[in-house]
Amino acid sequence: MLELKKRLARLLIEKSYLEGDFTLTSGQKSDYYFDCKHTALHPEGAWLIGKFFLDMIRAKGGVQGVGGMTLGADPLVSAVTVVSHLEGYPLPGFIIRKQPKGHGTNQYLEGLKNFTPGMNVCLLEDVITTGGTLLKAVDRVREQGLNIVAIMGVLDREQGGRENIEKAGFQLQTIFTRRELVETAKL
Repeated sequence: MLELKKRLARLLIEKSYLEGDFTLTSGQKSDYYFDCKHTALHPEGAWLIGKFFLDMIRAKGGVQGVGGMTLGADPLVSAVTVVSHLEGYPLPGFIIRKQPKGHGTNQYLEGLKNFTPGMNVCLLEDVITTGGTLLKAVDRVREQGLNIVAIMGVLDREQGGRENIEKAGFQLQTIFTRRELVETAKL
């Protein structure tokens, strides 16, 4: 598994890491940026991310589906649903809109036909800085009657997100912290 983790770390550094002057979703300034969508939309990157998340979900136990906030979580949710099917541990997915659709069913969550109220779900996120996006997602998922039993991410920037998520009563599991990613990519 270490070889797969090294490969994912290298892909994230190669495809998703940028240096410069950036303003993050949280409003914070940063001299680096991780755009995990580039890795999550790469064939091997999607498989690796789906595989790592699925292994984490299996170890957690009790998860019946996955979802996350559009746009960052879209490829993550798709990767997990496909890998879960291929590995005989099928998990449906849902996507949370930033705004309700505005027509038709006018809902925040897409994919709800694959779920029933009370199902245990895992929220996925690409990059966690302050955890604000995840905490908005929590409210929308709970409004639909789903039970959040896990929150997972690709990368914890180690800038307070884990602590904010824990204050809200959840444990955050990530594939990498920023420090782990940099160290693993060098191996």
